[in-house]
Amino acid sequence: MTKVLFAVTGTSFALIKVSVYATIGIVTHNKKEHASFMNFIESFFMVGILTGYFIFSAFADDGNPQSTAWLTVYYLLAGIALVAFLLLLSTKLDESSVQASASKPFLEDFTDMIKLAITPLVLVFIVSAFTYVLIEQSIMSWLPTFNSKVLHLPTTLSIQMASILAASTAIGRFSAGFALRKIHWFAVLIVCLLAASVLVLVAIPLAQSNGGEVTGWGNAPLGAFVFPLIGLFIAPIYPAINSVILSTLPARQHGPMSGLIVIFSALGGTTGSIITGNIFEAYGGQTAFYFSLVPIGILMICLFFFNQIQKKSEAKVEF
Repeated sequence: MTKVLFAVTGTSFALIKVSVYATIGIVTHNKKEHASFMNFIESFFMVGILTGYFIFSAFADDGNPQSTAWLTVYYLLAGIALVAFLLLLSTKLDESSVQASASKPFLEDFTDMIKLAITPLVLVFIVSAFTYVLIEQSIMSWLPTFNSKVLHLPTTLSIQMASILAASTAIGRFSAGFALRKIHWFAVLIVCLLAASVLVLVAIPLAQSNGGEVTGWGNAPLGAFVFPLIGLFIAPIYPAINSVILSTLPARQHGPMSGLIVIFSALGGTTGSIITGNIFEAYGGQTAFYFSLVPIGILMICLFFFNQIQKKSEAKVEF
């Protein structure tokens, strides 16, 4: 039943994300506003993740690691989901601009999405989104384990301190929401990736235990605070490139494009978690996080080509 729960949750999350991304295009009026609003939405998404760390840690039992009492947290999450449903139910949206004149069979809609995926602009975007989520999820998924196994923090503290990453990501996306109104997205993202690379090289050597027992935030190693700040710099990338590709396409194609975003984001996140987990097991946590420099370099190259192709693309893509 746990597997069923996760399968249903993952499917529901994918459908919700597709709907939200497709909706942004009908509530914004130009590309800069689209990019800004996308970052604000993603920043609140990270606030939810940040809150989740503290919710789960509140139900964890350091004295009895085998306890299943933490499963009670899912009742609370179900209640929060109900509140979200009621908010959505009471929200009025004008969807006339994205409604098709005639409904299409599912197979035809799916075929349209595949055709969309094989255009040069979308192909480069897909590789960029895949690589970014690989970076983000490899760090986010394994940061609590890194805190526990490498920095030797207690279980509850390991989870809580991982929230620094979510908090810094939320702040980074919120700040980018303002920056992208004034500065071209490519310049912002390249500077962010360079800063993220420098932070990895500086922060990982700091990830050493103080030598004594860590009992709380006050005597945790410096690396536990510094490395998660990478979220500040990688944060703007995902919503910015999503906004660029969506605002380049006509509103009627935002749904299929959002589907591609969710699919390849999920594949990137899964791949990143698996690769980092294997490196973590074979070579240790520090090497695993040093590995993030490789996809960061690949992402810089992808964004360069994405920017070049996007400049040459028309506002409307014909198929």
